[in-house]
Formats: sequence, C-alpha cells, structure tokens
Amino acid sequence: MATGLNNPYEIVRAPDGALWVTEKSGKKVTRVDPGTGARTTLLSLPEAVHSEGGQDGVLGLALEEHESGALYAYVAYSHDIDSTPGVQARTKIERYTYDAGRQRLHSPKAVIAGMPSGNDHQSARLRLGPDGKLYYTIGDQGVNQFGSTCRPSYAMRLPTAHEVEGLDWIAYQGKTLRLNTDGSIPSDNPVLDGVRSHVYTYGHRNAQGLAFGPDGTLYSNEQGPKTDDEINILKKGGNYGWPNVSGYRDDKAYVYANWSASWPTPCDELTFSNFEIPATVPVQEESDFTRSFVDPIHTFGTVGSDFRFQNPDCAQGEMWSVCWPTIAPSSFEHYGTSRKSAGATGEGLPGWNDSLVMTTLKDGTVYRVDLTPNGQDVSKVTKLITEENRFRDTEFSADGRSLFAATDSAGPVRDQRGAPSTDPLENPGAIIEYRWES
Repeated sequence: MATGLNNPYEIVRAPDGALWVTEKSGKKVTRVDPGTGARTTLLSLPEAVHSEGGQDGVLGLALEEHESGALYAYVAYSHDIDSTPGVQARTKIERYTYDAGRQRLHSPKAVIAGMPSGNDHQSARLRLGPDGKLYYTIGDQGVNQFGSTCRPSYAMRLPTAHEVEGLDWIAYQGKTLRLNTDGSIPSDNPVLDGVRSHVYTYGHRNAQGLAFGPDGTLYSNEQGPKTDDEINILKKGGNYGWPNVSGYRDDKAYVYANWSASWPTPCDELTFSNFEIPATVPVQEESDFTRSFVDPIHTFGTVGSDFRFQNPDCAQGEMWSVCWPTIAPSSFEHYGTSRKSAGATGEGLPGWNDSLVMTTLKDGTVYRVDLTPNGQDVSKVTKLITEENRFRDTEFSADGRSLFAATDSAGPVRDQRGAPSTDPLENPGAIIEYRWES
C-alpha cells in the first residue's frame, strides 16, 4: 500500500480511517490514505536523534479524541538534551494538536521529558488507556551486553522520592509507565518501596507490544535474550522478573550473568560473550531469585541448556541470534478492541474477537494469539503470515477485514530453513495490506 518509508514504527488508525505512522529514522509522522497510498507529512522532527541501525528515533504514537472536539497526537521521540559535542540522548513525549484543514500537527506541549534513551532496547510503545491515562514502555537500554556490557541493569531498581521530586527518571529503565495526559503522576498509581511515581510495572527487558482488551486487561509482549520471549498481562505494581528471571522460573537455559559486577577483574577488562561467562562474573540461577513476580501467560523459545546456540547455519557473519529459538515479538493489537474503537458493526472475522495479533522481527511472521474466554490465558497460537520481512506493527481497518502491517527498512530475518536470509527483505520500509474477504 505504501513503500519507501524510513523504518515505520507505530501505525494508528485516525478517526477518518487514515493511517498515521511514525518513521523512526525518517524523524516524522506521516499520514497514509489506505485507499490510494497517498502520503502527507503531518509532523517533521529534525531534532530527533536516530543512531545508524539503532532503536532510537521517532517512536510511539497515540491519538486522543478530546471532549473539546480537538484531535491530539502524543508522540514519543529521542532527542539531544544540549548543544555540546556528542549526543546526550533522552526521550520525551509531546502532545500535538491536529489541523485537519492543513493536515498538520502543531502547537507542541511537553508531557514528560528527560526519560532514558539510547540505541538499544527502547521499547517505546505508547497507548491511551480506557481510563484516559497514557501507558508507555521503556526498555532496559540494552545493558549487560555488547556495547553496554558494564552498565548495570535498572529494570528492578525503583525510583526514590528524591529522584521523583527532582524529575530524575533514571530508574524508569525496564518499566511500564502510567501518566496523566499532562505528564503528572496519577494519584492511584502504585506505591512501590514507599514511593509513588509514573512506574506501573517493572522488571522488563524490551516490551515492544502493548494492547488493551475490551475489558481493560493490559497485554504486553517482551523480547527475551537467547530464550523466553514473553506474553504478559500487566498488573498494577507488578514485578516481571527481569533480569533475574526470563520466562518462567524454571532453571532452563537462561541464567543471570551480571557482567557489571565482575570481581576481581573489572568488567571493562572483559570481552562480552553470549556463550562463555568468565569466572569473575557473578552467575545466578532463576531459582536463586526468591522474590515474588508475575509469571507470563505464554512464552516462545523456552529451551534447555543443551540447546545449540551456536548453530553452524548462522556461523557466517556470526549471526547467531537469528538461529536462537526466540522470535522477537514487536507489537500487539487486540482485534476486539480495535473493532470497538472503530464503532464497527457486524461480525468482522469470525472467531477473532478474543484474539491478539502479534508481529515479529527475525521470525518474519504475524501471529494470531487466541485467548481463553476470560482473557487470562493463551489457548492457541497460529501463524497468519510468514514472509522475509521484519514486521514491526499492525493496525486493522474499521471493518476489521484488512490488516495493515508495517515493516522495517533493514535487518536480519530467517529464511524458510530457519537460517539468516541472504536475500533482500521482500518489502522494506512498507505498509502492506492483507485482506480477508470471508
């Protein structure tokens, strides 16, 4: 339907049926006519920061039809906080007002600024909840691996009263936030370690999917390390275990190797490896973590320690992660909620109302996740679409029969053998329409 987009990240259906898309590396918000594919730039953000190949840029998007008649767009993006050499990136959320006549977003109003940012594990899904609050996911910033090996994980660290008073959001890494639309802290947010902040849940690695069910249940999916991608139900004040636990507390392949705490050899003298843990790095089995946490309702890629993580099929270019059993879930859309928000009538697609649609990156697949009647568990997972594309996000048409899928502009994906594809992506930087006629 549309091509040549620069890493489309979030798709939202506007009240008039048009699709609004954030372009992560394009640093803008684009309106796409689903009938013709015609594009209009609603907002350019040249001040946004995007690292080459990184996960920062123009990211989350949520729309609000205000009681005043205005249409507001909430946009999350990375930016440089000062003019000194080098980039000191932070993430902010701003509210814009839509001018339908000029097809432009204008009058930015700060919601929250100074949140953690970087080139890895940004998460950055933004939703307006049925309670009128904003929900936003922030990843753990890719710490304890690769270029951030020696940075400690803050996913379990909760903000102090002093930090909240000083608008210091450093502890928001690895969290789901809940905000009033003006950026203030809701009075009914959880009190954690004696402090009320924007934190709604904690203990997350990289939660890229976020969707509300028709009854207000909040679903999330989360990318695991080498194993254990998760589907979670987010509960107020919940601890979701990362980095101490990935998936279930089952002592299978995952162990928590805390590289930042290496002793007596300091971390900065070590070379990170996904396969060999130096003796100086503390290692913790999942069962060593005795605090209570919320189990996922489903996992992908849960395997034992005997799994061959260095598969020869991925040896060329050391693209090991493509052969790992995880699938890299990247978004969620609840079919029933989507139809409800569109005011849709009729049956839609039979049997889909209690389903979540989930995109994946390296797996190149869009999944349908059927829920149990009470919405509290997964009953079935079905592959809807598999292509050599990195699927980033989806949205439904108002009648519920068209699925619009956004794809990354570049990146690794599996071929039919499960090995890294040597072919170009089929539809890079595109929005593709898939239609079910019956």
